Order: sequence, then structure tokens, then C-alpha cells
Amino acid sequence: MLTITREHPVQENLAHLHARHHAAMHADTPPESIHMLPPEALAAPGITFFVLREEGRALGMGALKRLAADHAEIKSMHILEETRGRGLARMMLGHLITEARSLGFARLSLETGSQPSFAPARALYLAAGFTECPPFEGYSLDPMSVYLTRAI
Repeated sequence: MLTITREHPVQENLAHLHARHHAAMHADTPPESIHMLPPEALAAPGITFFVLREEGRALGMGALKRLAADHAEIKSMHILEETRGRGLARMMLGHLITEARSLGFARLSLETGSQPSFAPARALYLAAGFTECPPFEGYSLDPMSVYLTRAI
């Protein structure tokens, strides 16, 4: 059984998921172009963190970071590589969109990589109605980044 629940990002049983996300982000992105948040930062006020589990095992995560009263950013969305191809990323994205609406946001934005390894993520977001936009909320132009947004 698959579940997505709001949880605290700093948990012993999430260390492996965070480590895998960290490794994936550093695999082909220079450090100055990595914008992921460490687990402790995901626990900050204004960030809502979710975990996708199957029979208790953490397979994925995603967070919403409040940017303004009506605008949030998707942060740290990651699905373990060995579980991909099952629609889990689409499920997590749908959950984040639904939660963002319920929290009163009217717009969601995100930053993702421009490298070929991020092509599946970009395709997922574009299929969900996101479109390219200029850098937002503290980001700057970076050839390693793609910025996306959509009204919700």
C-alpha cells in the first residue's frame, strides 16, 4: 500500500532517502548550481515536507516552501531510482499540487537541472502544466538550471 503523509524531514528512517537525493544532485551538477536543501533546512517554518511510503519504506519525498501568501516552491522532490517507472513521481507531484491548493497557494514554481539526467523530471513537470519562467525568489540565471511555474 502506498501512502503520502506529512512528516518531519529529520528522521533516522529517512537518512537513506536524503543521502540518495544528495548523491543524485551531485552526480553531474557543479556544487554552485545545486539548490537542494539539507534535511534540517526542510524542517524550517514555511516548509511542508511529505514522504511517499510503501509498506512503511520511504520511497520518495517532496516539499512545499512558502515564497509568498499565494506562491510556493516545490523543493527536494525525489523518488528512489530503483522504484521509478511506477508513476510514483507523478503521484507525489499530484499530491504536492493538491496540498498547495489546500494551503491557499495559487502558483507553484520550481528549479530543476538542465542536464540530460534531469530530462525525465522536466518532462514530468511540463506534462503537469508547468512552463518555463525566469528565475524567481533568489535564483539567478544559471545554464545548469531550468525554472518552471504554473498556476494552480
